[in-house]
Amino acid sequence: MQTVPAYRVLGVRVNAVQIPDVIALMEQWIARREKCHYVAVTGMHGVTVAQEDPSFREVLNSADLVVPDGMPLVWIGRRRGYPLKRRVYGPELMATFCQQTGAKYRHYLYGGLPGIPERLAAVLQERYGVDVVGTHSPPFRLLTPEEDAAIVEHIHSVRPDVLWVGISTPKQERWMYEHRNVLDVPVLLGVGAAFDILSGRTKEAPLWMREHGLQWLHRLLSEPRRLWRRYLVGGSKFAWWVLQEELGIRSQRV
Repeated sequence: MQTVPAYRVLGVRVNAVQIPDVIALMEQWIARREKCHYVAVTGMHGVTVAQEDPSFREVLNSADLVVPDGMPLVWIGRRRGYPLKRRVYGPELMATFCQQTGAKYRHYLYGGLPGIPERLAAVLQERYGVDVVGTHSPPFRLLTPEEDAAIVEHIHSVRPDVLWVGISTPKQERWMYEHRNVLDVPVLLGVGAAFDILSGRTKEAPLWMREHGLQWLHRLLSEPRRLWRRYLVGGSKFAWWVLQEELGIRSQRV
């Protein structure tokens, strides 16, 4: 398999790919079925969390693919010489893969509030003819070993080709990392808010905001109490750290 081009942002590897590249790799992995691969769909928030939690930085850097779901990462990639036209937006990646492959593969939906994965399954089946073979809405608390084993057993029993994880960053990336050697599934993808957006539970930002790096503002205005710290505090830290790195006064972490 060819080497996927990548650059580093504050010590986190980001692959210089677009949605067609990701879909092509997913299909290769499914065809081979030699191991479980996981894809981290990461933006500014994920990279910021990785600065304060080295164990999470290891989770991201261990992923088979880390894709730039955020215009700041796209802008940095362009500055590093990669001709990235757009970000790899999680909901768009999921919808595009389902649209292009239809009933070709078996899908499992893990995440979302109770009832959301089932609603999303119905949407994907009606819109794209997708074969959703299983759904699960995990509780917010940590699972017991027995509960986790039961979920793994259920996933194995329905043999999905693709497992979509929608439990938000950093939980979804940790879940994929911890289960990568346990699950017999070719592809795991953490797509966060895609479950809520594609199921119709939450309203998506206008296209012009998504394409110009302003989706964070739409989400902040929609859920200020939950997201103010992520975007106002975390975003300020990210911008300052990246500026330091660009000026050469902050070394890239390995």
